[in-house]
Amino acid sequence: MDATNKRVALVTGVGRPEGIGFAVCQQLASQGIITLLTARRPEAAETLANRLQDEGVDVRPYVLDVAQPESIRQLVEHIQQDIGRLDILINNAAGTSAYGEQAATADLDQAHAVMETTLFGAWRLIQALLPLLRQSPAGRIVNVSSGAGSHGDPMFGLSTSNQMGTSYAVSKAALNALTSKLALEEKEGNVLINAVCPGFTATFEGGEAMGAQPVADGAAGIVWAALLDNDGPTGKFFRNKKELAW
Repeated sequence: MDATNKRVALVTGVGRPEGIGFAVCQQLASQGIITLLTARRPEAAETLANRLQDEGVDVRPYVLDVAQPESIRQLVEHIQQDIGRLDILINNAAGTSAYGEQAATADLDQAHAVMETTLFGAWRLIQALLPLLRQSPAGRIVNVSSGAGSHGDPMFGLSTSNQMGTSYAVSKAALNALTSKLALEEKEGNVLINAVCPGFTATFEGGEAMGAQPVADGAAGIVWAALLDNDGPTGKFFRNKKELAW
């Protein structure tokens, strides 16, 4: 067990340096938080963690596939053995669906895989890590969501004809619902649970030319929710630190 008084954060789905998860790790670690960077592939976790370690911060690589219960079990065991505490959980891992996917014709096996990662992966991991998070004086769970899963988003939401893919949108809506229910259950404790949409972010080549915000800006809203004071909001949905409609 690592006898440290520093806060410890775990970020899922950190597979590439251009992604939101990597930027979240970078921003958390830069504030002196021990950051557990997880990816499905061991080489990706090692390479990305080493890249941040070169900046002089404490980032540690772990292998995690949230769709595999055994992978979650092994991760929790390693955290308990290596560190013995957890203060922040960022559920960033998500499945993706084909652009233009429609509910009437979607491949339900593929839709199931999206739900398995985005919803049930986050749900399993939360269940497994809640005992540690409840021991923290300031436990935080941030579920990285999307306006695609909101009825209130006028551009990308459930009531629009955007082409982001139905299974992606439905999985994010379900993640929002899970956020609300879990926050209600934990309202008497120290664990604050919120969903955050990072917004239209340049995680792909040419994104900024299309009007997407820099990745660091999208990550900043997630980090903000991870570092809320104990009297901060819980059971809410945010983008850029502003509350969104479910």
